[in-house]
Amino acid sequence: MYHELGQRGSGRRAIRSACIAAALALTPAVSGAAEVGRFDGFNVIAAPDYPFGTAGARRALARAKRIGARAVAIVPFLWQPNPTSPDIGRGDDMNDNALRAAIRDAHALGFAVMVKPHVWIPQSWAGAVAMRSEDDWRTWFAGYRRALARIARIAADEHAEALAVGTELAGTTQRVEWHDVIAATRANFHGTLLYVAHNTDEAEAIGFWDCLDAVGVTLYPPLGADDDRAHRLAVMRQTADRLDALAARTGLPVLVGEVGLRSAHGAAAKPWESAEERAAAPDAGLQAEVLAEWLAALDRPAIHGVLVWRWFTDPDAGGPNDTDFTVQRKPAEGVLMCLWLHCGSK
Repeated sequence: MYHELGQRGSGRRAIRSACIAAALALTPAVSGAAEVGRFDGFNVIAAPDYPFGTAGARRALARAKRIGARAVAIVPFLWQPNPTSPDIGRGDDMNDNALRAAIRDAHALGFAVMVKPHVWIPQSWAGAVAMRSEDDWRTWFAGYRRALARIARIAADEHAEALAVGTELAGTTQRVEWHDVIAATRANFHGTLLYVAHNTDEAEAIGFWDCLDAVGVTLYPPLGADDDRAHRLAVMRQTADRLDALAARTGLPVLVGEVGLRSAHGAAAKPWESAEERAAAPDAGLQAEVLAEWLAALDRPAIHGVLVWRWFTDPDAGGPNDTDFTVQRKPAEGVLMCLWLHCGSK
């Protein structure tokens, strides 16, 4: 799954500032494509009017490829009504046929593919899952295993390169049931298996890395005030140091399954915060700057890929007035193109 590109760090850092300056004034005329190497690219989210398998979704994927992405994470959702409910199952955002189409269309463009299920809870998040009784835990894990098994079989049938057995389920990962979940998933999927932990704190506390092939992690630590670049660079360095130590302890490569922030004023303080949670003025320059800094900080041998959150199947998503996480049609798109295409071969 993973291929080294050689020593790229000095070249990347040397032109990072030039990339940002150029991209801030750039509407990319995207052309060319990079050969798949590291697992670098986007989490691709299905937009309601552009499901996977449609011409619009294929255009959106093709644009991601032209700016230099080498890999995509396809995100089918599992749903439960509240954090303490044991009733969990596949959502209706992406049926089996759409999941197959997503993997096929991504492969047709030369992407490496990770299938990365997320648990969606209204007005909450996956890390809040916590059952009230042992019976509820048994019911929840049984439902989770069933949903994951179906996803895993499709991922195997379509030869996806990697599969996440879970994403940011921080309230569950001290449970022994995860060993059974992983074993059952291996029976259906023989590619790279990983779990995607929420920030370094959860990743360092997990006890089942020895059952998996890679350490996955999302990175949304508070980065401070928008104009306090020294502080956020220190946070990024400390985070990358902890990932290096975790890779050394586990003997596994690290894949950053998500990193990103909104293109909005004040987004650095709470990079996880959505547009629905807080209205703010657009700040596309901040998003471009922070993503470039993250990619520089994470340019280490132990880290085998970085997937940016996020990219929509809507080919017209984003734009200068959008304050969501997507980088589409914003300066951050140009920054990533510069880093992935011009620095990737150095």
